[in-house]
Amino acid sequence: MPIKYLSLLLLLVAQTSCHMNQKKTYTSEQIASESKKVNTFLDTKFDEMVARQPEVASNLGLKTGYDSWNDRSDAADAAELKIAEANLDSLKTEFNAEALDAQTKLSVQMYAEEVKRMEEGMKWEHYSYEITQMGGVHNDLPAFLINVHKIDSAIDAESYLERLRKLNKVFDQTIENLKKSEALGVIPPYFTFAYVEEDLKSFIAGCDHADASNILLSDFSKKVDLLTIDKSQKDMLKNQAADILKTSVKAAYQKLLAYWMALAVKAKAGGNEGVWSIPKGDKYYAYQLEWHTTTTMTPDEVFETGKREVARIQNEMLGIMKQVHFTGSLQDFFHFVRTDPRFKYSNDDKGKAELLADANGYIDSMRVKLPELFHTLPKAALVVKQVEPFREKSAGGAFYEDPAVDGSRPGRYYVNTYSMDDEPKYQMEALTYHEAIPGHHLQIAIAQELKGIPKFRRHEFFTSYIEGWALYAEKLGKEAGKYQDPYSDFGRLSMEIFRAARLVADVGIHTKHWTQQQAVDYFMQNTANAEGDIKNEIERYFLWPGQATAYKIGMLKIQALREKARKELGDQFDIREFHDVVLTNGAVTLTTLQQLVEEWIALKKKKQ
Repeated sequence: MPIKYLSLLLLLVAQTSCHMNQKKTYTSEQIASESKKVNTFLDTKFDEMVARQPEVASNLGLKTGYDSWNDRSDAADAAELKIAEANLDSLKTEFNAEALDAQTKLSVQMYAEEVKRMEEGMKWEHYSYEITQMGGVHNDLPAFLINVHKIDSAIDAESYLERLRKLNKVFDQTIENLKKSEALGVIPPYFTFAYVEEDLKSFIAGCDHADASNILLSDFSKKVDLLTIDKSQKDMLKNQAADILKTSVKAAYQKLLAYWMALAVKAKAGGNEGVWSIPKGDKYYAYQLEWHTTTTMTPDEVFETGKREVARIQNEMLGIMKQVHFTGSLQDFFHFVRTDPRFKYSNDDKGKAELLADANGYIDSMRVKLPELFHTLPKAALVVKQVEPFREKSAGGAFYEDPAVDGSRPGRYYVNTYSMDDEPKYQMEALTYHEAIPGHHLQIAIAQELKGIPKFRRHEFFTSYIEGWALYAEKLGKEAGKYQDPYSDFGRLSMEIFRAARLVADVGIHTKHWTQQQAVDYFMQNTANAEGDIKNEIERYFLWPGQATAYKIGMLKIQALREKARKELGDQFDIREFHDVVLTNGAVTLTTLQQLVEEWIALKKKKQ
C-alpha cells in the first residue's frame, strides 16, 4: 500500500477511535430526569421493604403492619437479600448510569455497598448472639411496645393486643435461631445467662399482677386511659391485655426460659472465651472488624493504634493533673476521681434529678454554640429520659434513640440511673455531647431530614461513621469553648481513652486469648472508670466482637480528613462547610466519606 494511502487510513482509524471513545454528554434536563427515575425507584423499594418490616415502619412513625412483628426466620432473611440483589440488577440494567447527578451516583454506589454487606452477612448467619443482657426479644420487644407503639385510637389498642398475641411466634423463631447457633458451636459466654435468666423470671412474675410489675399491662392501661372512648370499652381492652399477658405471653417467656436454662448448662461446660474459641472464630472476627469499622484494618493494626492513642491521651491527662495541682501518679489520680465524693451523684431521687438537670443544662449551653460550627441544624426535638426500671439493670450507661420521621416522637437521650457510681459528674458533659448534641441527635436527625436523596440513605447505619461522629463531637465541644472545669475536661479525656483502650482490649480478647480479668486489669491500669463500669464494658466486648473498635477508628478518620482539608485549603477552610460534607450525605462508610471530602477539597481548590 502506498505511504499516502496508509497515512490516510491511519488518520481515519484515529478519527474513528476518538469518536468511539468520546463520552456522550447529557443536558441538565436529561440528568435531572434520569436521576429522578432512579430516586423514585429507590424510594419505592424502600417503602416496599418498610411494608415487609412492621417494626421498621413503627420506628419511622408509620402504622404499616401495626399489629405485627418482623419475620425473624432464615427464609425471610434470604428473601430480603434476593430482593436487594434484584433491585441492584435493575439499577444496573434499567437506568443510564452516565446520565445521573453526583448525589444519585452516590446513592447507587451506596446501594451496591449495602447489598455486598448483606451478602457477606449471610455467610455468618447465626454467629451473632441472639440474646444477651444487652439485647434480645425478651427486653427489646417490651421496650418497643412501651416507647414506640402509640395508641391514638381503639384500633391502635387492638393492634397492640394483636402484637401481644403474636409474641409467641417471635419467641419460637428466636428459639429456633438459638438452636441453629448452638449447632454451629456458637453459644454465648456463660456470664450472660444469669442476667437474662433474671430478666426473664422478673417479666414472668409480673404477668399475673395488675400493678407496676406487669410492665406491659401498666403501659397499655395508661395509653388506653387517655383515649376518648367509653369506660366500658377501656375496661374490656385492659381485661383482654391482662388475659393475653398471663396466658400466651407468659407461656412464651416460660418456653424461652426453659431453653435458656438448658443452654446455660452447655455454656458452662463449653466455656466461650472470645470468638477465637468458636469455630472459624478468627475469620468471623476479621469480618466483624471490617463490618463495624468499614476499613480493611487487621486486628494487629487496630491493637497498635489503640496502644498509641492510650499513650497520647495519658500525656494530655498529665497536663490536667498539673492544672489542678495534683501530686502523685496518673494511677493515683484515677483512684482519686473514682472515689472522691465530689464527683458522685447521690444514689437517691435528688441525685438522679441533679444528673438529669446537668444533662439538660449541657444541651442548652451547647445549642447556642451550634451556629458557629454548623450550617445545617436539625428540626427534631430532643428529650432527656431515665432508662426505664424494667431494663435499667442490664442496659448501658447511656444511649440515644431516634426521633420519628413525622415529628410525633422526639429524639431520646437515655441516662441509666440504676448505679449512680457508674455515672460520675466529671464525665456527664462529654457524655451529653456524645449522645445528644452535637453528637448522635444532631447527626441522626439531620440525616432523617435530608431532602433530595432516597429514603434508605436517611436511615443508613455504619457504626464507624455514627459512633465515630459522636466521639468526634465530644472533642468538638472543647473547640467550642466548653469543658471550662478542668475536671470536666478530664472527663472528656477519660471517655476518649476508654474508646482507645477498647481497641486494645477487644482485639486482645478475640485474637490474643485475653481473659476477662486481663481485660479488666488493663482498663483499671489505663482508664479512670469505676470497676463496675469496666466489668460491664468488658462483658460487652465479649458479646459484641469488633463493635467497640468502631468509635475510635471513626473519630480518627474524621479528624484526619478535617486536618487534610485544613492543610490543603488554608484560609479557604470553613469548619461549617466541612461539617456539611460530613453530615448532609447521611451515614456512609469511611471510604465513601474520604471520597466526599476529597471531592469537596478539589472543588474548593478549583474555585480559588
